[in-house]
Amino acid sequence: MNERTLHPAECASVRLSFEYFPPKNEEMETQLFQTVSDLSVFAPAFVTVTYGAGGSTKARSLTTVRRMIEEMGLTNTAAHLTCVGALKAEVDAVIEEFLASGVRHFVALRGDPQGGIGSAYEPFPGGYENAAALVKALRARGDFEISVSAYPEKHPESPSVAADIDMLKRKVDNGATRAITQFFFDNDDFERYLERVRSAGVEIPIVPGILPINNLAQVQKFAGLCGSKIPESIVSRLGHLDDRPEERFKEATHIAAEQIVDLVRRGIGDFHLYTMNRSPLIAAVCDLLGYERRPAAEFAAERPRRAAATG
Repeated sequence: MNERTLHPAECASVRLSFEYFPPKNEEMETQLFQTVSDLSVFAPAFVTVTYGAGGSTKARSLTTVRRMIEEMGLTNTAAHLTCVGALKAEVDAVIEEFLASGVRHFVALRGDPQGGIGSAYEPFPGGYENAAALVKALRARGDFEISVSAYPEKHPESPSVAADIDMLKRKVDNGATRAITQFFFDNDDFERYLERVRSAGVEIPIVPGILPINNLAQVQKFAGLCGSKIPESIVSRLGHLDDRPEERFKEATHIAAEQIVDLVRRGIGDFHLYTMNRSPLIAAVCDLLGYERRPAAEFAAERPRRAAATG
């Protein structure tokens, strides 16, 4: 079997989802919605929109989510939500705004410490103390999807993987229905983590977060901040291609496709791709894997029905 291509039967059983972040200006907004349109041909199971700690992107996140649902017809849009730096009442009000906009799937996260990544986290006085508490508050409002985070290589603030899994179990006990992992590049790490999660009695889907590498230096910086490691084998494949963008793009496509194919053949069927609001590399990975593109006209024809369903 080709290590970069899925058999049609494998493709049919694999579900993709995509993550986007709210744009900061008009140019970024145009790029975002072009990316959303470009990637919609792969019929994602759902898409997510991020939300800054303390509501730092509240207005932009809400506007983006509304456009996704009302204009793009993506009724499967999930809204990220954090609880850092906000009173319970403030978070509750945001939840109600998202629900009124048609959101029926949340990604519940604690959020980065107010002092930034690397600083000590302290619960906000009068706020939800962590993601488990936020999940409980969301679940009290209805029977909808609640995704949470998971860390195959350990959260950088956590004392151990066991402590991470204990927190994940608390989130599941409070109503979480899915976990999406931090990005990783070593599938053995993910498999070991999944075995430990299942041994702890956590049975919800654990969805691998996949980050195709558009920019190696940028991803190395991200990895350093979030506790992920980039294998030397990947660095050696990409590090010498900075001045050869076409070759770099092709190699990055192969690396991401190889990771997904290997995970599929280990029994994984769901993948969450971090798009960085850019479509070319994500689309190239999907094409290489063997996903069929849906005609744009077919997707456009569904938009009125999807939008009506949110009314």
